[in-house]
Formats: sequence, structure tokens, C-alpha cells
Amino acid sequence: MGNLVAIVGRPNVGKSTLFNRLTNSRQAIVSDQAGTTRDRQYGKCEWCGREFSVVDTGGWVVNSDDIFEEEIRKQVIIATEEADLVLFLCDIKNGVTDLDEDVAQILRKAKLPTLLVLNKADDGKDLYGQYDFYKLGLGDPWCVSAATGSGTGDLLDKIMEMLPEKKEDGLEEGIPRFAVVGRPNAGKSSIINAFIGEDRHIVTDIAGTTRDSIYTRYDKFGFDFYLVDTAGIRRKNKVSEDLEFYSVMRSIRAIENSDVCILMIDATRGIEAQDMNIFQLIQKNNKSLVVAVNKWDLVEDKSQIAIETFENAIRERMAPFRDFPIIFTSALTKQRIFKVLETAKQVYLNRKSRIGTTKLNEVMLPIIEATPPPSIKGKYIKIKYVSQVPDTQIPSFIFYANLPQYVKEPYRRFLENKIRENWTLTGTPINVFIRQK
Repeated sequence: MGNLVAIVGRPNVGKSTLFNRLTNSRQAIVSDQAGTTRDRQYGKCEWCGREFSVVDTGGWVVNSDDIFEEEIRKQVIIATEEADLVLFLCDIKNGVTDLDEDVAQILRKAKLPTLLVLNKADDGKDLYGQYDFYKLGLGDPWCVSAATGSGTGDLLDKIMEMLPEKKEDGLEEGIPRFAVVGRPNAGKSSIINAFIGEDRHIVTDIAGTTRDSIYTRYDKFGFDFYLVDTAGIRRKNKVSEDLEFYSVMRSIRAIENSDVCILMIDATRGIEAQDMNIFQLIQKNNKSLVVAVNKWDLVEDKSQIAIETFENAIRERMAPFRDFPIIFTSALTKQRIFKVLETAKQVYLNRKSRIGTTKLNEVMLPIIEATPPPSIKGKYIKIKYVSQVPDTQIPSFIFYANLPQYVKEPYRRFLENKIRENWTLTGTPINVFIRQK
């Protein structure tokens, strides 16, 4: 189970700067794929060999100039429901504001581990301001400067100390985990109920706390997998469901703990920004994908042309990753529900597939010879050999070249497409590395 840390606070206290500071060690490796601007709101931080996810709640508030205090309060409540630890960020130069006091009150009630972090402590004089913050009743403040990085190492040590140790989830190894994700009302619970049917006794629920995903073991009709269900238990103070931030926070854990994500899209509404946000989370975590377009029974025009138009629209939005299955289902009439499970199983097998080195070279080298990487500054790039890396999370291929630094992204994508044309890797992401031979 990964840990989740949420950064909360009013606007302009430096939440994004702190977020970048905590996650940027990885940003370089992750390479920023083009995506929504909201992409910056979720990342991973590694410290002393442990890893946790960080969510910056700031990016989810609409028009930041005249900020709705109500929105901020809602987000803080959601964050306390979903996260393991909250970093409450204040501006040491500004002192305590009314909104800070409101947020502190929510956090004190939530009984969730909270760290009070004072940002913009750029020089020694600023530190005198910290004593004012004791009145928030959240213990000792931690002074940092997210912009220069001072104090962040100590802060990370403290975060590590406060995060719960990873607990084993007690699931059998080697059994695929499927997560059903999507925005509220896309039909997640209906499809889960349709999978499981009323025969709840075939199903063994593995209990978790509210924050954990609930795993359901499904073994009948030749299937054996865990269903990761985060639609789980909701607390009393249900926040209005349409909050985008809410659906993203709900999805993070399910996605991180699964192998294959079944992304539910509402056929009556088409693809929306929220679907894209969840898709981005799936991609960032390198998970395999099956798209299920639900409520297909409500769509008037079910012609082949309508289906193709819808499919193309989905693939366009999710490009450059286009190689994933799309299934039109109805949880209500149970139409093609089984197809979703079969496809998820197949996608999981694709994720685990191994391609022999001899076969890889037989197929790929002639293709590369026919269309070599474009020469740069008169230098010709030669790729001599390719192999698949054993035991990786997703299929990963290394191409050995004389000048790997000159092989650019478009050519890498070309190689990926050729691998996909020759082997079935539908639904699963691929890594393509170019290394010095």
C-alpha cells in the first residue's frame, strides 16, 4: 500500500513550489509528457529508499484570484479523508490569517497526522514569525523555504517518521488486480455489482480501513483476479460529488494498487476533462488500460459509424497511447460485461508477455535498417541489437546504438509502434530505452 501525502493551504503560500521541490527528483526521470496543466498536481517522492505519493490540492481550485474559501475547505476535508498525512502550508511572512484558522480547525477535528509547515522562511529574521503559529494548535511548526530548498530535508525526515509503515495487503502474489475507475456516476459500482452478481458468498472481502482499497477475490467462470474497489465506504460528511478533485483523490490508491485499470466512461456524456485526469494518473503509474463505455443502452444511435466515431474520439484524446481496447457495455442490462473481464485478463497477459531475443532481432533489425533514425549533424546512428529487459513491471525493450543521445522521441515512438504491430501488447504501456552498445 503506497502512502499518500496531501499539501493543503490557502492560495499563494507556495504549495506548488513545495510540491515541485518534493517531486522534482523524479520529474527528470518521468519526463513531462504533454498533458493537462493539472498534470502537475500528482507526483511521487522518494526519500531514504521509501516512496510516497504527493498531491497538491492547490491546482484544483477554480479561478485563483477570487478564491472560494468554501472550495478550499471542501478540499481540505477530502484530503483528510483520503490521505495518510496532511502538510498544512502557511506563509511565515504573512502571519496567521482567518482562513488559516479555519483550515486548522478542520484539521484538528480530523484526527489525522498533520504537519504545520511554514514556507518562505528565507532568512534568519523570518524565523521570529513562527511563534505566532502555535495558536493554531497543530504542534511545532516546521520552517522551510520551498523556493531555495532549505529545511526540506528535515521536513522529509519528519514525514517519513510520521507515515505508517507499508503494511502487506495479505493478497496472494501473481494474481492480477483489476481496478474499476472513472468519475462519479459513470457506473463504477453498478459494473462491480454486475461482475460479482448477487452471489456475494463466492466473493471474499478483504477488509481494509476507509482509506484502503477493498479487494474482492473473484474466482469463477475460469477467472481468478482481485477487484480493487475504492467505491468502498464513504464517511458521513459526503462532499458534493461533482468535485473533480474528489474523483482524482479517490482514484489514486485504486490505480496505484492495480495492474489493469478499467476506465469507465459515460456514453451519454462523452469524454470529459475528468476522464482525462484519471487517464493521466493511469499513464503516470504505467498501468494497463481497458476503456469501458458504459450506459450504451441509453444511446440512440448504435450504428457501426457511431461506434467508430466514438472510438476515434477517445483514441484522439488519449494519444499518443492509442493501443488499448474499448468496449461498449451496459452495467444495467449486463451487456458485454463478460467481455470487459475477458479483455482485462488478456491485457494483463499482454503486460506479462516475454518476447524472445532472437525473434525480436529477426523482426526489428530489418525494419530499423529500412528506416534508420534520421542522421544528426552528419552522424549516422546505427542500432545493432535489441532485447527485452527481464522482470520489469511493463514490457521494456533496450535498443543498443552507437549514439543513443541522438535518438529522439518520434523515432522511439516509431519503434514502439513497430513492436506493437508485430506482437500483441494491446492495452499495456511499453518502455523503449536506447543505450550505448
